[in-house]
Amino acid sequence: MGNTRHRIEGDNSSSFDHSKLLYVSTSKYEGDWQSILHSHPFSELFYVVNGNGTFVAEGSEFPVSRNDMVIINPHVQHTEKSLHTTPLEYIVLGIDGLSFSFENIASAQDGISMQTASGTVYKYNMTNSNVYAYLNIMLEEISIKEKNYEAVCQNLLEVLLICMLRNDYLTIVQSNNSVLNRECTQIKNYLDANYSENITLDTLAAITHMNKYYMAHAFTKYIGISPINYLLQKRIQEGKSLLESTTHSIAEISALLGFSSQSYFSQTFKKATGKTPIQHRNEYRKRM
Repeated sequence: MGNTRHRIEGDNSSSFDHSKLLYVSTSKYEGDWQSILHSHPFSELFYVVNGNGTFVAEGSEFPVSRNDMVIINPHVQHTEKSLHTTPLEYIVLGIDGLSFSFENIASAQDGISMQTASGTVYKYNMTNSNVYAYLNIMLEEISIKEKNYEAVCQNLLEVLLICMLRNDYLTIVQSNNSVLNRECTQIKNYLDANYSENITLDTLAAITHMNKYYMAHAFTKYIGISPINYLLQKRIQEGKSLLESTTHSIAEISALLGFSSQSYFSQTFKKATGKTPIQHRNEYRKRM
């Protein structure tokens, strides 16, 4: 008789004590799609089972297809769009108590399929993982609701998170400080409403009565991107809308967005989108 024993080495304690699975939902496009931007005060995992479509987040849009996992941080405006020819079918998990950081995403190696939207949404393909199997077990448990099914689902969530952390470019941030989360949300809402103003870290620190360096670090951990980069990307998002819906000159749009000069706007826009403002406007008009 053969016998092989594998020892468990290292610390195998849970590092997700503050996370809580809120719900598991399944959806499939059947002709009555309501694609409406929305947000949640918790994170979501969006796993595509079948079909093709696009995911929209904070003004950016990228394709999604089978086995893609999209990670959405708290308070991120998002929605999904399905192709009629190959309708989307997906599973969504709502998770409270944590958010995701993508600080190392810029150094990602070729072969990892991903897209980012405002630094707060991350997509990668999970074809070679057991994620779908874990999700199916979770769905079965939550549907039948046998004794202690909640504990089974919560433990399966931790297994999923551990598998995701094997991606070297992703880290998980515990978000159990509701006061700090509220301050970060206040900063985000202020930037959304006042993006055309001259905003500095000192401005944001004064609003929250926090040390500006600690505030910037907390915002980056909670939202997934620094306050200044979030401000720039908000301006780019609004810039796209102005380029598409108005006849304002580039200089006028630059001023409306709060950029110090037209050249700085053009440089920032191209770095973010890969196109100049003029190229974006012309390509949009051709599509229309």
